[in-house]
Amino acid sequence: MIMVTGGTGFIGNVLIRQLSNLGYPIKLLIRPSKASPNFPIGVPLEVAISSFSDAKGLRAAMKGVDIVYHLASAESLGRKAELTPVDVQGTEMLVQAAAQAKIDRFIYLSHLGADSSSAYPALKAKGRAENAIRNANFPYTIFRSAIAYGERDHFSNGLAFLLKISPFFVPLPDNGSMLLQPIWVDDLVNALIWTIDMPQLANEIIEIGGPEYLTFKEICLIISEKIGVKRQFFNVPPVYLNWLTEILEIITPNFPTSVFWMDYLASNRTTALDALPRMFSLNPARMNQRLDYLEGKNFRKNWWKFILRRKRTIPRWD
Repeated sequence: MIMVTGGTGFIGNVLIRQLSNLGYPIKLLIRPSKASPNFPIGVPLEVAISSFSDAKGLRAAMKGVDIVYHLASAESLGRKAELTPVDVQGTEMLVQAAAQAKIDRFIYLSHLGADSSSAYPALKAKGRAENAIRNANFPYTIFRSAIAYGERDHFSNGLAFLLKISPFFVPLPDNGSMLLQPIWVDDLVNALIWTIDMPQLANEIIEIGGPEYLTFKEICLIISEKIGVKRQFFNVPPVYLNWLTEILEIITPNFPTSVFWMDYLASNRTTALDALPRMFSLNPARMNQRLDYLEGKNFRKNWWKFILRRKRTIPRWD
């Protein structure tokens, strides 16, 4: 039995679908909520309900579980995110329950740049969560991933929305010169799944990303071309753009950027280009090959639907 946390989110949905297609029995861990979670449609799975602060509930959820995929995070809530209770303390509680259940493998999705001493809250929280996993008494694999993109992501869809509604000019921090290494969600999920059958990756921290280094400006240009808009870019000091992002998050519900974007864009977020081919014999997709889902999308209409839907729900872990 495989347990997945954060399975109602963007990456979690893809992971659960692929695990199900391969015939794995799946248990989805969700927090108690009055709202209906975003379950993967048409996928047979077992559901366990427990908060990360409920030790008894987590122990019960671990019954029959052999492998845990821990993807849950509060990051998507932006400035409202409670990273310490969810990403740090939640992981510590989950680790304790997994250790007591004597699971076979604990697989955690982290970020490039994760460090418990980082000055950036999201990366610091991920680093502290990693430490809890490394100190546990079970085999683990930690994936420090570059930013993932795909049909339901916040990254490429958020950028496309901003580029679409902007009045010809788009602000970029430090001229958009920082390097990123976007990874197609299917490539990321394949690596996560194949790890199950790779005992040599037990007790390892793996850094993975896509097959190319792209500046943030280059990514904006690729997305602009895909959605059929032309924009001029101008430099804005990161601190001012961070302030603007915080203001927009306050006055606009579920604005498609978050304060954590500035953390990611504060420096280069890259790793070795050959990581996926070398470790998984996987030839990863280039970003401009996998953005067809952006074509013809009505971002304004979809955004309002997203806002109205999220207003009726209670924030989840994804």
